[in-house]
Amino acid sequence: MKKLFKLFLLIIAIYLFLYINNHWIVTDEHVFESEKVPESFDGFRITQVSDLHDALFGNHQESLVKKVEATDPEVIFLTGDVIDSNRYNLEQSLQAVREFVEMADVYYVIGNHEVATNKVQEIYEALKALGVHVLPNTSTTIERGGEQISIIGIEDPLNGHETQDMLSTALSDVDRENLTVLLAHRPEKFNTYVANNINLVFSGHAHGGQIRLPFVGGLVAPGQGYFPKYTAGIFEDGETSMNVSRGLGNSTVPFRIFNLPQLVVVELKSK
Repeated sequence: MKKLFKLFLLIIAIYLFLYINNHWIVTDEHVFESEKVPESFDGFRITQVSDLHDALFGNHQESLVKKVEATDPEVIFLTGDVIDSNRYNLEQSLQAVREFVEMADVYYVIGNHEVATNKVQEIYEALKALGVHVLPNTSTTIERGGEQISIIGIEDPLNGHETQDMLSTALSDVDRENLTVLLAHRPEKFNTYVANNINLVFSGHAHGGQIRLPFVGGLVAPGQGYFPKYTAGIFEDGETSMNVSRGLGNSTVPFRIFNLPQLVVVELKSK
């Protein structure tokens, strides 16, 4: 009887451990300081939501929505894999997006899972109908106090196009005197972003390495293999700073270990 009770406690402990690791959303905040940040954008808050993968956080995504609202965003960036190609449920993910557009302007780029569904146009149209700014290899500007920054988005290279080609297209109408902010799903293309002198990049895709080992970091990531470099945090080279979100959901591997779902907030600061 004691052995059965201990086994029961072990099962409960494992369940709670996995539940917390996969449902407890944390928010990490960073400051991006640069001479290219206009004075009118000093204190401008960007909240990044990445790799939802049709995960559910509370009834009608209530927990996720509250977490995002608490970040006090002025814009929200969705950096791909809003859905999962293995269990496509666009409506479930749209529950959160409907609330996001009530908080702030929302900007979106696709990830590899959107491409894999062969439903990219359906997804684009659904998000546009909600008022989301969709950025398929294009750019736009945000204006504030007579000054502006450029927001650039590129699609995922699973669509058959080279990252450099998509980025060149997106940058074709950009005033390079502006602060350039890029939404791009894949962090392993960091060198391409650096070569194009992008100032600030928001990326995801790596799921934090899925399993994070103490003092080591992420264990594995798509496109990077084992012990990948770009799984979470800030990476800098020259003029470029890249923020990699650990994301929220899972795909082929069903569980995160020591890798809580994450929102990223970046506050702009002018020098």
